[in-house]
Amino acid sequence: MPIATRTREKPKLVFGEILSFAYDTFCSNKVRFLLTSLGMMIGTASLILVVTIGMTGKEYVLNQIQAIGANEVYVEYEGGADRIIATTPDPLTLSDLRAVEEQVPGIVHASPVVPLDDRVSVNGKEKEIRLLGVFPEYRWVRNLVIVTGRFFDDQDVQVRNKVGVITVKLAEDLYGSPNAAIGQVLKFSGLPFTVIGTFKESVETFGQTEVQSNTMVISYSVSRLFTNTPTVKLIYFSVADQSLVPQATEQIKRVLQSRHRPESVYSVQNLSQLLVVAERTANALTMVLLAVSLVVLLVSGIGIMNIMLATVSARIREIGIRKAIGATNREIQFQFLSEAILISLFGGIVGIIVGLALPFSVRFVSDYRLPISGWSAIVALVVSSAVGILFGTVPASRAAQLDPVESLRYE
Repeated sequence: MPIATRTREKPKLVFGEILSFAYDTFCSNKVRFLLTSLGMMIGTASLILVVTIGMTGKEYVLNQIQAIGANEVYVEYEGGADRIIATTPDPLTLSDLRAVEEQVPGIVHASPVVPLDDRVSVNGKEKEIRLLGVFPEYRWVRNLVIVTGRFFDDQDVQVRNKVGVITVKLAEDLYGSPNAAIGQVLKFSGLPFTVIGTFKESVETFGQTEVQSNTMVISYSVSRLFTNTPTVKLIYFSVADQSLVPQATEQIKRVLQSRHRPESVYSVQNLSQLLVVAERTANALTMVLLAVSLVVLLVSGIGIMNIMLATVSARIREIGIRKAIGATNREIQFQFLSEAILISLFGGIVGIIVGLALPFSVRFVSDYRLPISGWSAIVALVVSSAVGILFGTVPASRAAQLDPVESLRYE
């Protein structure tokens, strides 16, 4: 008669018990584990802040360019071709503007620019003024901001009203404030011009455009009183959509070249390329900052591995006892690995909270809204977990491979 045998099952640590052991270990060594997780906290917070800085920088630069005019095309005469010296000028004219409007689809606004310089006397003081003769559409092409008063319109152009708008800086220099400038009269070559408004560029260009701090904008038809020829220095075009800019640029170039001598050179440019360069620069900066934050995470991971190796050395007898009562190598390995993951996750979660709180807090002290990416928080959480697993594997494997007999003899 067969003798019934009872197989003695080894007690196994369930998942909850392993996490409980890890938590108890964490609580019994709070200062050591908190200092270890501090590096992880700094790394994950910097990871989120780097993404925020990259997004903010890109958004700022793109908004600046958009404000100048992302759907803008500007044309300027550069002269004869290279190595051709003895050639008569072949500048742009108003008929070129009309031809482009007729032949290039998508043009919504266009304006010539005729720059003139003169000196005026205000309150006994001489002041140099830059006059710009333009169309009323110039306001929309260049995205000018009217601060006080109004911009001249088609009716002013038809009756050739001698009116103009001046920059806010010029209004402050001459009259003390933009409001005080309205209705004032400036004389150019004996002709009186009434100031009907003040303006500023939507983005500060620091004098790198035709608009200077001492600029007064007047009607092109009136500016012809000061010029002997119908030539223009610069022509601005704006198209209906930014996607049409590259095509419109090439078409404008072909139209102008067909109307002038082959050796004449015209600069036809837009800001689309600048948008691409700005976006690439912002992305490159973000990648560099990400690399720095990843180095911080790497250093914190090495710290976790170091502290876990020290923990294994300090708990050799405990490992031997657990193996003696039936704990498997896998359970021992998972126990120490869970402790490493707990440290990294704790630091990661605190770092995520800090990383998200800093950009969000800006809303309480400023009207500016920093973009916050939820994906950066998810990536930071995944990375912190991965760091715990990666750098906790070696100490956990070392603990699992310890011989139980030798471990029990360890003093």
